[in-house]
Amino acid sequence: MKNKKLIIVGTSAFAEVAYEYFQNDSSYEVVAFSVEKEYIKEDKKFGLPVIALEEIEQFFPSNQYYFFTALVYKQMNRLRTRLYQVMKSRGYQPASYISSKCFIWKNVKIGEHCFIFEDNTLQPFVEIGNNVILWSGNHIGHHSKIDDNCFISSHVVISGFCHIKENCFFGVNSTIADQVVIEEDCFLGSGAIVTKNTEKAQVFNPPQTEVSKVSSLRLFKVRQ
Repeated sequence: MKNKKLIIVGTSAFAEVAYEYFQNDSSYEVVAFSVEKEYIKEDKKFGLPVIALEEIEQFFPSNQYYFFTALVYKQMNRLRTRLYQVMKSRGYQPASYISSKCFIWKNVKIGEHCFIFEDNTLQPFVEIGNNVILWSGNHIGHHSKIDDNCFISSHVVISGFCHIKENCFFGVNSTIADQVVIEEDCFLGSGAIVTKNTEKAQVFNPPQTEVSKVSSLRLFKVRQ
């Protein structure tokens, strides 16, 4: 039953995917899309209005609507995080999507404003922070913790007792061994394997090769 009204922040491919999942596998009804005024390229999407974020309250009062910020990992997740915080500061309630086709053990803890796709496995005692994306087909091992504002793409293996700190990105098929700590702002390329604790803002590409520190360009210069 659709009993909650939802605004999707963003109009990119992820916004389109989020629309499909919320509409077909949740209690939310999507009623509009919203982006910052300078990025508006269309008046409607899927027949729904696209509203400037700066004017959203004029059309959709904050006490009546939820939101989800459907942006990926640009600026090492900081763009998504900024707009998530903007909407919260205006009084809108953050929504989460958790697929009906994933496995989540009964004592797993999940924060707000998360998107968990199908075929994810979250084992006992896992903790997921706020504003985390888990794309499809990941394994999050027992007693592991993922902090806020992370993006985990598809078919990632995070083994037991790991700790993933804020603003990290994990590429497709990356793997983390048991009891590894991934510090803030780390970027793991597709197929990367990490078996030891990292330093902050490292970039890893296979096979287990540290390429560089995450650049200020990656963090702050990427546009919506």
